[in-house]
Amino acid sequence: MNSIRSISSRLCWNMSNYGFRPYSQLGDMGSGAGKGGGAGGSIREAGGAFGEMGAAREEEYFYKKQKEQLNKLKQDLNDEIAFHEEQVKRHQEAIQRHKERVRDIDSKH
Repeated sequence: MNSIRSISSRLCWNMSNYGFRPYSQLGDMGSGAGKGGGAGGSIREAGGAFGEMGAAREEEYFYKKQKEQLNKLKQDLNDEIAFHEEQVKRHQEAIQRHKERVRDIDSKH
């Protein structure tokens, strides 16, 4: 049992060095108003299991929303890359055509 405490305390200390904190300074989310949970609606203010569940659902919602936004951004960037690659291809073809015209003009004179 002591070894588990030792490992967990070292883990928490190591995680805090990198900005990961197992507990917020404000307290546990959903623990009720005045206890660090903050006001976030009547369910969260009540605290207890319902408050914790409400906080968890809220966190899940924002996690999913952020994931959707990142996926949309990634797709938009991939579309932009494809557009620019197509433009590069068209410009290279135009350059080749112009070079051929210059060669034709040079060969005639």
